[in-house]
Amino acid sequence: MQNNPINTAMILAAGRGMRMRPLTDKIPKPLLKVAGKHLIEYHINALVAAGIENIVINTAWLGEQIPQTLGDGEKYGCRLLYSPEPVGAYETAGGIINALPLIDTQNFLLVNGDVWCDYCFENLLAKPLPGGTAKIVLVNNPEHNLNGDFALTDGIAQVNGTDKLTYSGIGLFEREFFTGYADFPLSLGKVLRDKIAKRQVFAEFFKGTWFDIGTPDRLKYLDNYLKSNQQ
Repeated sequence: MQNNPINTAMILAAGRGMRMRPLTDKIPKPLLKVAGKHLIEYHINALVAAGIENIVINTAWLGEQIPQTLGDGEKYGCRLLYSPEPVGAYETAGGIINALPLIDTQNFLLVNGDVWCDYCFENLLAKPLPGGTAKIVLVNNPEHNLNGDFALTDGIAQVNGTDKLTYSGIGLFEREFFTGYADFPLSLGKVLRDKIAKRQVFAEFFKGTWFDIGTPDRLKYLDNYLKSNQQ
C-alpha cells in the first residue's frame, strides 16, 4: 500500500434519500441535477482538481444508474470504482468498511454525496494522518442542525462543549480508524463518537460555502445559487 501521495477518495452515495422524495423515487440522489450537472459530478471534478486519481463510490438505492451514468471515470480524468451494497444494510460506516478492499492507500478522503461546497480538498491532502485517526471538517450550523455535532478545541474534535459545529461530511480517514467494527448497519456518527472519546479525531473549521442538500427545497436553493453565480 502507498502512504503518499494520498490519491484516493470515497464518495458516500448509497442513501435512499427519503426526504428528497418524490425526486428520488426514480433517480438516486447523487444523480439529481443542479445548474445542469449531476450533484456527484461537482465532487468528482473538485477531487480530480485536487490530485485525486481513484474515486470509490458506494451504491445501493437505484445504484445501477450511477455507473451507467458516470462510467469508469475516463471522461473526468480519474478512475471510478463502485462498491454496491444492499439497500439499508450497511449505513455510512458500514459502507466505508465494505468498500475498503477497493481503497489501496492508508489515508483516503471521504465526502458525503449529498453536500455541496467550495472547500479546497488539497487542505486535507497536505499531511498524512497517524494510524487509527481521522481529520474532519466542521462548518457553521445550518438551520436544520442548530445544536451542531462536535466542538473544536485546539484542533481536536470534542463530543461535549459549547459552540458546537456541524460535521460537513468531509474528512480524511486512516484505514485503521475502522478496525474492530463488524456489526452492520453502522453509522459513521457512532464511530466518530467512539474515536473522539479516545482523542483520535482531529478537526478544522471551514468558513466557506457549504450546503447540505437533504430536501427538494434545499436542492432548488442550490440550483438558484449556482445559476446566479455562473452569470
